[in-house]
Amino acid sequence: MKRILIVFQFLLFTLLPMSAQSWAGKQGKSMLTVKTFSADGQLLASSTGFFVGSNGEAVSTFAPFIGAQRAIVIDSQGKEFAVEEIIGANETYDVAKFQTAARKTQALPIATSAATGTNIWLMPYTVNKQPQCVAGTVKSVETFSETYQYYTLNLNIQDSQVSSPILDQDGAVVGIVQPSADGQNGVAYAVSARFANDLKTSSMAVNDPVLRQTSIPVALPNDAKDATVALFLASSTLNETQYANLIDRFVRKFPNVPDGYINRARLSTSKGRYSAAEDDMQQAVKVGGNSDDVHYQYADLIYQKELYQSDQPFDAWNLDKAFSESQEAYRINPMSVYLQQQAQIRFAQARYDEAYTLYEQLTHTDLRSADIFYAASQCKQRLGDTDAQMALLDSAVNQFSRPYVKTAAPYLLARAQALTERGKYRPAVNDFNEYEQLMSAQLEAPFFYQRSIAETGGHLYQQALNDLNRAIEMAPSEPMYRAEKASLQVRVGQHKEAIATAQQLIKMAPELSDGYLFLGLAQCLTNQKAEGARNLTKAKELGNEQAQSLIDKYAK
Repeated sequence: MKRILIVFQFLLFTLLPMSAQSWAGKQGKSMLTVKTFSADGQLLASSTGFFVGSNGEAVSTFAPFIGAQRAIVIDSQGKEFAVEEIIGANETYDVAKFQTAARKTQALPIATSAATGTNIWLMPYTVNKQPQCVAGTVKSVETFSETYQYYTLNLNIQDSQVSSPILDQDGAVVGIVQPSADGQNGVAYAVSARFANDLKTSSMAVNDPVLRQTSIPVALPNDAKDATVALFLASSTLNETQYANLIDRFVRKFPNVPDGYINRARLSTSKGRYSAAEDDMQQAVKVGGNSDDVHYQYADLIYQKELYQSDQPFDAWNLDKAFSESQEAYRINPMSVYLQQQAQIRFAQARYDEAYTLYEQLTHTDLRSADIFYAASQCKQRLGDTDAQMALLDSAVNQFSRPYVKTAAPYLLARAQALTERGKYRPAVNDFNEYEQLMSAQLEAPFFYQRSIAETGGHLYQQALNDLNRAIEMAPSEPMYRAEKASLQVRVGQHKEAIATAQQLIKMAPELSDGYLFLGLAQCLTNQKAEGARNLTKAKELGNEQAQSLIDKYAK
């Protein structure tokens, strides 16, 4: 009796691995091999993988995808399918989840976990035949990220078996074999298959440094709002071809979300494909329902096209059409930003009265700001109402209190320039000085030249000369600044200095008349009339219309 019991126990032990492999034929249909290729079509790497979804979703190692331009999978029947996109990846545990072009696939069931001492089997990839599984046991289990397992296995593996699935006695996948130097010594490692299957993209995936290592497209998030954020971020991250591909995938994945059509329309417009853009915007209006934002975006697209691509006419689009779309957005949802858009469109149409009326209306809304007052001032300037222009510029500056912050700088500069044009030089200099205090680190030669004009008009001659010197120092190759300096030096009686400046100007730009004009005038004023007359004559020969009157007055 004892002998019979021993024989029964022996048979039970030897039959356990065989009975556990009864699922091998069925589960083997879920297996695949992954092949990745470089941009020039050369094979980069191969690895084993398996389907985890019924619609072509699969997992494998991530390493083969690094540097890859494209990838394919070959299933257990030898059929080839493209890898369409990466759903998620983790470089630390070297796993990736991806979408293939295969459809109606058989997924391997995913086990929750496996305990220490559990019998396991490695499933190899085979084509059109039942795989011969390799038996082993779980030696130990560690937990990471709170819910996932990392397994140490009593198992002999070959390098070619890395990324193969580890299955339990029910044929459910427990883990994915990891690369290891110990594999041929009877010890192997596997990361939780649940971990690989749970990988997914987020709205920030386009900037993920791991995913940026491959040129294979990254999947959009399943949530439309997250996908829209991803689309926005991708516009400044991906190249044009990649971005166009992403938009197309967005439209296919979210056909009832207008953002995909709007972004594709913008891309088409930038390429001059206006009919395609119009078709997409019509579809965006259709799927957007009563969406004010879609009409606003439509108006903006036309407005930008008419502003920057007006040399390429498209009959269906004009600024009146843009205005109509903006009005529709306002009708649906009366937001101030839509009125601002209408004002910008009317300004672009040179309909300044209407634009001003809209801007004036905006000064009584939540958009009341320096920018709105400034825009209104530009309308009045175009209409020739300089008094109203100045009053509105005052209102723009008055949106800030002293001491001024940097955001006030553009409006101080605008008022300084307007005051200079109106001959109010001292107040203009005050505004220029305020601007200098705010923007000292960003000032360039044109600023000092502009201020010198106001300082000259306000009889602040030394300050004007100082500013012209700074302009010359910053832009030594610009002859205009030396010409202005020579002119001012003559005006304030610094004749010898004017002669030196004019000589520098002639050396720099001998083809210009200004150097000869101011040199000749300064020489005449220092009793060098013969030399002065020659230089004034030279200025006349170069086309200077003032030269003859100066010859008549000073060189006789």
